[in-house]
Amino acid sequence: MAKLLEVKNLKTYFYTDDGVAKAVDNVSYDLDKGETLGLVGESGCGKSVSALSIMRLIPNPPGKIVGGEILFKGQDLTKFDDKQMQEIRGNDVAMIFQEPMTSLNPVFTCGDQIDEAVMLHQKVSKDEAKNRSIEMLRLVGIPAPEQRYLDYPHQLSGGLRQRVMIAMALSCNPEILIADEPTTALDVTVQAQILELIRKLQDELGMGVIMITHDLGVIAEVTKRVAVMYASKVAEYSVSEEIFYNPKHPYTLGLLNSIPKLNKGHGRLATIEGNVPAATNYPAGCHFCTRCKYVDSKLYTTDSKCWNIEPELEQVGGTSHMHTVACHYWKEIEIRRIKEGDMTPAEMAK
Repeated sequence: MAKLLEVKNLKTYFYTDDGVAKAVDNVSYDLDKGETLGLVGESGCGKSVSALSIMRLIPNPPGKIVGGEILFKGQDLTKFDDKQMQEIRGNDVAMIFQEPMTSLNPVFTCGDQIDEAVMLHQKVSKDEAKNRSIEMLRLVGIPAPEQRYLDYPHQLSGGLRQRVMIAMALSCNPEILIADEPTTALDVTVQAQILELIRKLQDELGMGVIMITHDLGVIAEVTKRVAVMYASKVAEYSVSEEIFYNPKHPYTLGLLNSIPKLNKGHGRLATIEGNVPAATNYPAGCHFCTRCKYVDSKLYTTDSKCWNIEPELEQVGGTSHMHTVACHYWKEIEIRRIKEGDMTPAEMAK
């Protein structure tokens, strides 16, 4: 069966005064109808840029999609002109942007902004659009939707603004919903409500969802498959259970080990030393080599492969699901971890 969305070898670069910033470099993943795919990683790893590339919202200049394919139901969106993308964007593929206060226009009411999307794609009258907008506000759990329809964004709380963004994104019944950190800056109770709302609407509408986040708790709760991204590339890709219970890449291990362990008292949290390298100056080999705790170990004292040869995604053997990892020495690292008892919280809980 054909995939709803296939991103193949996507390359999105930004041409700046400091050089070419390779924000997304040779990234591939896919999405089935009704499935939730998680994109996880630190800030600056390329998650949001890959999503904006799907929507064809990369500012040009300085940004440009320089290679790869974005296949939506078999059609390559990178070949579409602006008019064709306007038909797709918001209608078939919708996006909940990261910060609702800056994504909503402060000079228009919430209702007017949802109306605009409905009227543009559904070709209905103003009254029909209003009824649809109020129905959507009610659907996403906003109390007194007729009143909130007339409110401006600044009159709403963060949680309600996020619900307005979801109502706008779902107003045309899209086949794909891209949620770019939809729970950022929300308290835990509202976060749980938003995630439950997205899951409920997904079940009702049959949407495919791409969930972009740096929160591994969100990933564990809602996704079926996960692409772990680091410094413009996919480091590891598999079903959620494999990522949490059978991780292979040193970066994935670092992320999982940074989760607080309830049985470890009040010691310091584990961290990944260093910072994500600048997109204009990635290492020639593995992008994670400058931060990998295994690079300077006895494993690699006579080998410079990590520094000079870029690892390709390779299939992990012995798993029942597709599981790929981009690391030259994932097998050796796994043997060492077993010997040293270096287990992640999820592995310890098995």
